[in-house]
Amino acid sequence: MGAREDGQMKMKILVIGSGGREHAIVRKLRRDEARSGHDRQLAIFAAPGNAGIFGMAECVPIAAEDIDALLQFARTERMDLTIVGPEAPLALGICDRFAEAGLRVFGPSQSAARIEASKSFARAQMAEAGVPSPAYRVFRELDAALAYVRAIAGPVVVKADGLAAGKGVTVAANAHEAEQALRAIMAERVFGQAGDEVVIEEFLAGRELSVLAFVDAGGYALMPAIEDHKQVQDGDRGPNTGGMGTYTPAYAATDAVMKAVREDVFDRMMAQWRRLGVVYRGVLFAGLMVVNGRPYVIEFNARFGDPETQIALELLDTDLLTVIDAVLADRVSGLTLSWSSDAALCIVLASEGYPEAPRKGDAISGLIDTDSSFVYTLHAGTAFDGEGRTVTSGGRVLNVVARGETIAQARARAYTVADAVVYAGKHYRTDIGARR
Repeated sequence: MGAREDGQMKMKILVIGSGGREHAIVRKLRRDEARSGHDRQLAIFAAPGNAGIFGMAECVPIAAEDIDALLQFARTERMDLTIVGPEAPLALGICDRFAEAGLRVFGPSQSAARIEASKSFARAQMAEAGVPSPAYRVFRELDAALAYVRAIAGPVVVKADGLAAGKGVTVAANAHEAEQALRAIMAERVFGQAGDEVVIEEFLAGRELSVLAFVDAGGYALMPAIEDHKQVQDGDRGPNTGGMGTYTPAYAATDAVMKAVREDVFDRMMAQWRRLGVVYRGVLFAGLMVVNGRPYVIEFNARFGDPETQIALELLDTDLLTVIDAVLADRVSGLTLSWSSDAALCIVLASEGYPEAPRKGDAISGLIDTDSSFVYTLHAGTAFDGEGRTVTSGGRVLNVVARGETIAQARARAYTVADAVVYAGKHYRTDIGARR
């Protein structure tokens, strides 16, 4: 296993991705390594990584979607494990390619990842499995879709069928807004091939909830329920994003709701996959809307959520590699996971213009050295410029993660650090964790 340095064996791990989620994964691996003393030494690589991951792992300039180059690197360097962060390489079948090459990889197969890669496919599977979800229609022709939303007249949700980095969803208050979204997706092709089909869904008014689980062929283990803030502006205004902040414990996650999540969502999807002969190994993310105490699935994601992962891994006391080993051996349902009872909160610092056209290349200052057990900063869209400065390189730039005995305490700690960061066009919501 791994590389021998100074007479000591190191486990070699490749983390694929460049965002805050991947920084959180690398940080968790390093934290577990420190706790283990000399029992487990890690050599961590990130492809392509970012300016924050650079200090914790060796960053390799290979894009997350370049499956051939990633496979060649993993084989040449004899990686003991690869952890896939983003959805795009999963949809391209990276886990199948790695498994065929005899490499251990954490993430679902291409067939399993269709649950995220195609919203129409996911809706069909949920309907067949009996998973509670909004009514929907699928369209390939713009005129037919336009006629449908005009006939409804009221609020609907318009979704590009394929992957759109969390930005292919429009909650349209009326037919005019729905028509604008449809024309952008199907005529202007703002999301490319992801807009070949659209899914138009019933609008549900309720409380959003994210529930993630480690899943394998034998069962699953739930993570703590988390509440995300999708809209870019305070008060849940503006366009949807990949997520502007998260917190847990989530107020909507009552005992009754979580019982329904287990029985009506995860149990039924596991049964559906067994009927289809699909083996799912990795993380399954259920994006829910809780309406009158009942959870409905708005979407499934086939990977760690972002920015949910940032606080889920902060609270996971169990060694992450222990969990991954259990998933790959199909025994995660028998593993007792240990979670901190603390509250946790994540604030996303974004760039001006996000999510439509974020500005990039602005120097970042005010990054306080706060890598403590209470508050710290994870990098999401950052890079080094030619002068070695840390600069913005994406829409979501930084994540400030904090924990405390209460949400209020975690919130105060996080905003103290978030306020101190400086870069041109910095934008963040000031109401993360303020819902009741």
